[in-house]
Amino acid sequence: MSEADCLFCKIVAGEIPAKIVHETDRTLAFRDVNPQAPTHVLVVPKEHYPDAAALAAADHGLADDVIKAAHAVAEQEGVAASGYRLVFNTGAEAGQTVFHVHGHVLGGRGLTWPPG
Repeated sequence: MSEADCLFCKIVAGEIPAKIVHETDRTLAFRDVNPQAPTHVLVVPKEHYPDAAALAAADHGLADDVIKAAHAVAEQEGVAASGYRLVFNTGAEAGQTVFHVHGHVLGGRGLTWPPG
């Protein structure tokens, strides 16, 4: 499943370049072009789902695959032991700007609470 005008679908298809850091058969992880922390990687399912709610409802095990890929990225980036944040913005009011579900892996500095 893909959306013709979706930025992340185009990255998954190789139509738009990205700095890929991790890939599985069902997920792709690439560096955010506007990083908010020393480690800021986006993890997406290769199939198009508009948000986290759609991902959770659509395919048994895919949400788990995305979270496992995010942890693999954290380990690869060297932030798993010190701590990292995994964020899924769902909806415009939550800050989602690309409507292809994606988890932000953030780490490499102290992250305050509450965010935003």
